[in-house]
Amino acid sequence: MYGTLYLVATPIGNLGDLSPRAAETLKNADFIAAEDTRVTMKLLNHLGVKKPMVSYHEHNKAGAGPAILSRLLAGESCALATDAGTPAISDPGEDLVRLCGENGVPVQAVPGCCALISALAVSGLPTGRFVFEGFLPVNRAERRERLRCLLEEERTLLFYEAPHRLRATLDDLLDAFGDRPAVLCRELTKLHETVMRATLAQAAAWYRENEPRGEYVLVIAGAEKPAECAVTLEQGTAMVLERREKGERMKDAVRQVAADTGLARNVLYAAALQAARESDC
Repeated sequence: MYGTLYLVATPIGNLGDLSPRAAETLKNADFIAAEDTRVTMKLLNHLGVKKPMVSYHEHNKAGAGPAILSRLLAGESCALATDAGTPAISDPGEDLVRLCGENGVPVQAVPGCCALISALAVSGLPTGRFVFEGFLPVNRAERRERLRCLLEEERTLLFYEAPHRLRATLDDLLDAFGDRPAVLCRELTKLHETVMRATLAQAAAWYRENEPRGEYVLVIAGAEKPAECAVTLEQGTAMVLERREKGERMKDAVRQVAADTGLARNVLYAAALQAARESDC
């Protein structure tokens, strides 16, 4: 009989958030797979639990995953724990879960803390439909392309971000989306927890003057539903070209005309580029 893989959610800051069931699962598992054994050891010491541990993280999952699977197939039970939050959510645990599923090994969730859900709950932005994007690409060109693909997404958007990349990310979010409502959740459940309710422009300006510290969850309002458009694409294109003749950059002209008319910005931009090329011929 196969063992079971337990996905044990651990506190994202406050140790009091560990559930009794999570503590019991860590105590009863045959072994624990941890993102960082040193971090998980502190939690086990807090609980007074001693268990064999193995390391499982992004850089060793190709080898560690099959080794864990082998023990599960032999009948041992394993508790998977990330450093903080729910395993398999924006985490290499998803690969281990897939591996277990492909081999008939049962997987059980032991629910608890998840930073993105906590941030969404306190944001005050719509929670009925949302999109979680995890960490945006580090490469700026790739990051901007990802944001471009999300431009017309009407659901609330959530991102994780590290402090050393926050300023660049806020600038790119503002450039891509315009000045939308945003909530920046920092160090949730920890001593220095802060929830900043602002617009993207306000947040970007604040962090130009103040050093980002701690881990962030960014909650951004989705795109507004397009209003009934009384302006045709041809008329909107002419408006863009008129603004360009007055010295505006194409990108700025398109953004403003799209905002004024309700025309889709990417469609308007493509039409304006084509019209500009034809007028130059």
